[in-house]
Amino acid sequence: MRSPAVLLLLALTACGDSTPRRKSTPDPDPIEPLKANAVQSAGAQSTDVDTRRKALDRLLAEQWEYNLRTHPEFASIIGDHRWDDRWTDASPEAIAADLEEQKKFLARFEAIDTTGFPEQEALNQQLMVRGIKETLDNAKFEDWLMPINQMNGPHIGLPQFPSLLRFTTVADYDGYLARLQKVPALLDQIVALMRDGMAKGLMPPKVQLALTVGQAEKLGKGKPEDSPFAQPVAKFPADIPKADQERLKTAILAAIKDDVLPAYRTLTAFLRDEYVPKGRADAGVWSLPEGEARYLAAIVSNTTTTMSADEIHALGLAEVERIEGEQAAIGKTLGFKDLAAFRKHIRKNKKLYAKSQKDILDRYQKHTDAMYAKLPELFGRLPEQKMIILPTEEFREKDASGAEYQQGAPDGSRPGIVRVNTYTPKKRLWIDMESTAYHEGVPGHHLQLTIQQELPEMPPFRKFGGYTAFFEGWALYSERLGKEVGFYTDPYSDYGRLQDELLRAIRLVGDTGLHHKKWTREQVVDFFHDHSTIDEPTVQAETNRYIVWPGQALAYKIGQLTILRLRDKAQTALGDKFDIRAFHDTVLAAGALPLDTLEARIDAWITASGGDLK
Repeated sequence: MRSPAVLLLLALTACGDSTPRRKSTPDPDPIEPLKANAVQSAGAQSTDVDTRRKALDRLLAEQWEYNLRTHPEFASIIGDHRWDDRWTDASPEAIAADLEEQKKFLARFEAIDTTGFPEQEALNQQLMVRGIKETLDNAKFEDWLMPINQMNGPHIGLPQFPSLLRFTTVADYDGYLARLQKVPALLDQIVALMRDGMAKGLMPPKVQLALTVGQAEKLGKGKPEDSPFAQPVAKFPADIPKADQERLKTAILAAIKDDVLPAYRTLTAFLRDEYVPKGRADAGVWSLPEGEARYLAAIVSNTTTTMSADEIHALGLAEVERIEGEQAAIGKTLGFKDLAAFRKHIRKNKKLYAKSQKDILDRYQKHTDAMYAKLPELFGRLPEQKMIILPTEEFREKDASGAEYQQGAPDGSRPGIVRVNTYTPKKRLWIDMESTAYHEGVPGHHLQLTIQQELPEMPPFRKFGGYTAFFEGWALYSERLGKEVGFYTDPYSDYGRLQDELLRAIRLVGDTGLHHKKWTREQVVDFFHDHSTIDEPTVQAETNRYIVWPGQALAYKIGQLTILRLRDKAQTALGDKFDIRAFHDTVLAAGALPLDTLEARIDAWITASGGDLK
């Protein structure tokens, strides 16, 4: 559940490769066949349960329809084209109306008694209630009044949008044209929100906010045909008549010239002259109104735990120390007396840096192809949807992360995409690219998110939603799976795997340092330098990311450690009966869950499989 302004063109995670998938046919949920959880009542009681189950199904369908109607970009991305000509309404009135609707939905969902429901159906109600409550509880912070930063926002979300759409019919293009013509009104709404935020002291940090000026300025310059907004008219499907092609190309380029580019120039002027100068001075969210409560809410939302900031900070320091010990051991096998000497060698060794943009993309493809061959050893269910690997778009690559996943379309018309940042390639170490390939693609985000999308009985809000701690915890856990199937044969790549894990441990320290312990930006950068050989573009981008996205970086390590702990618990309880494929299928069989819910499901699976949890 997100407010309209926040949902606007969020970059949906996804990833890809063209290798054919093996279709597998295990039960959708490994727990269901093992539990006597189905409704067993007869007569009036059975009828009552059936009535309540149908009522929940109807309400879920109604809520989903509402969600698509009020978030038309999301609808278009997942293949519902009824609202392809419009944007989300980001007006204050629409945001207030949405919150009122959420209150009504919450009351109706809470009124449904799930006693006697099958486990997954009861979980549908529990997760919906949990999600709406979180949205309503956090509405007091009015985060929609800070809709733009260098990592996220409509200014860089809009030009990414065309790559997530279908362009196969004249209607697809006409809908896109209508959207382009409405870009000025949309950006006017965004500016109005930011002005309201300025009046209430809700401002991103000035240093990071300054980066948005260049981002918007670049998108407001140049020829219309060179704009990322012109991507759909670079090549038309052959079955679209030539007359329509000429009309659409002319109209779309005119809309870019007359509507989009001027709107971006207006936005640039507002950012440069009004907004950025009023950005807040301190990096931490503690400097915002209700800063402490704001950060605690971010921790709860992103980790789905009750851990405190101090506990997370201490966990991060302990993990940094543990991982550094493993890195030092690799260094000793290569002849270095200590970790400091090994790190110095890595920083200065030109052979450990990428040679070109193509070199980076080729490495990701090679590691992805190799992992696909190993997946049947680890999973019973495999994703059917394809994935591809593409570079991060030029207009945002400078401030983007090293790689990211964009989820494919459920109808298969668009594969999952791993976007790999190839900006300044010769400054980027290749030693962590193997682990990142597994994280973003398979067995990480692409496998998990695609399986979730392909689960037959999953309602749409769970197919396309979920919890960050699960998403990112699974992806980080997946990096280690490469080690278990015999990869990371190059010791530098194995060091890179540990460096990627170290990055997630540093995130626990840096994020809580900034937003709880009032660290400066320089303190986070120094901690990176003191405890890693992470390349400088990544250090700077990561630090900026923690500043503008409080709490999100905590999800990775906490999720990974939870999955590892649950795996250890299952292995101990089941002994020789433990099957890694069955464990992984069970973890993935209900989509991206809160970590406490995941643990309850794994406990149930262990018990049903004959394990002893005592």
